[in-house]
Amino acid sequence: MTSLTPSPRPLRVAVLFGGRSGEHDVSLMSARSVISALDPKRYEVTRIGITLDGEWFTGANALEAFEQGNLKGLSRVILPGDPSHAAAYALRMPALSEAEGTDHGEILHKLADIDVFFPVLHGPFGEDGAIQGLFEMADVAYVGAGVAGSAVGMDKAIFKDVMRANGIPLVKSALILRGEIENDMASVVAKAEALGAYPLFTKPANLGSSVGISKCNSRSDLSEGLLDAARYDRRIIVEAGVKNAREIEVSVLGNEEPQASVCGEVVPSREFYSYESKYVDGTSGLIIPAPLPEDVANKIREYAIRAYKAIDCAGMARADFFVEKETNRVYLNELNTIPGFTSISMYPKLWQASGVTYADLVDRLIQLALERKTQRDHTEHRRTA
Repeated sequence: MTSLTPSPRPLRVAVLFGGRSGEHDVSLMSARSVISALDPKRYEVTRIGITLDGEWFTGANALEAFEQGNLKGLSRVILPGDPSHAAAYALRMPALSEAEGTDHGEILHKLADIDVFFPVLHGPFGEDGAIQGLFEMADVAYVGAGVAGSAVGMDKAIFKDVMRANGIPLVKSALILRGEIENDMASVVAKAEALGAYPLFTKPANLGSSVGISKCNSRSDLSEGLLDAARYDRRIIVEAGVKNAREIEVSVLGNEEPQASVCGEVVPSREFYSYESKYVDGTSGLIIPAPLPEDVANKIREYAIRAYKAIDCAGMARADFFVEKETNRVYLNELNTIPGFTSISMYPKLWQASGVTYADLVDRLIQLALERKTQRDHTEHRRTA
């Protein structure tokens, strides 16, 4: 009788969610969708939540605990930046006998070896290269862009400079520092108004999900918008508005040879695609595929891939564009290296319309992470004789 070859063990995937940014709640929504798509026959999932204070916790019900705001019963987690200990560790209190009667402190307990870390962390400390640097130090596989791609994609001012150097069209913009706002608001307003007529848009340079973004129709709006954006970042972007703009998005997937999805159009339920219209009331419409002339759609997809390669992105990104209704002139707005993954998010919806299901998309991202790790393993970091 022929013996059966044992099936390979499930891949161990650690999904990280929450985080220290203003997009903490969005991350929880994205993580729920990602975890639900991971086939338990193929993946063994470790849930790791990060609080707004930066504390890491794990537990079988960690996501539910974070959603409910009650972390009782969870274990603290650390990820040493040491490749000889490339694993996550839980901190737990040792069991004490009555004879001992004293607390000897916490001890480290190694979690199951993790094959891939899947950060579903939007904004600062999760999408800006910070946690990617920790993953690189620990020498572990992880989903998404590396340190450079994450950092450049996150900082809208640096990203715009790189795009301009690569000949990709953008709207006019100016970088404002928080210190400038605090010291001389009048000069800042003059600098912003030099970009063009109202409306102008103010936004934190390092944030997403439309947090801290204001549409300013007057000088008083502008002052308020600048102050609001400065709550979230010391670097603020002011952008000229695009007349009669259509908001077009395209999803990108891959490492060195990325592919772009069909284009989708956002029809905001409010003045613009705000945080509330994205995640609170969910009333904004999505048109997939976007009704665009073929040459315009192809140009958008070409710009998306060029931008993706220009910042050495990997895994995934969603590229956001403005298109003038009268002229079909295209402007790249930004590239999100960890786009929203909720059930109503554009990134997975665009791939679904392109023939890739949500579950297949998550599978592919994990495989891309493993491929990227293999590439890193082929790199020599010390000089040999």
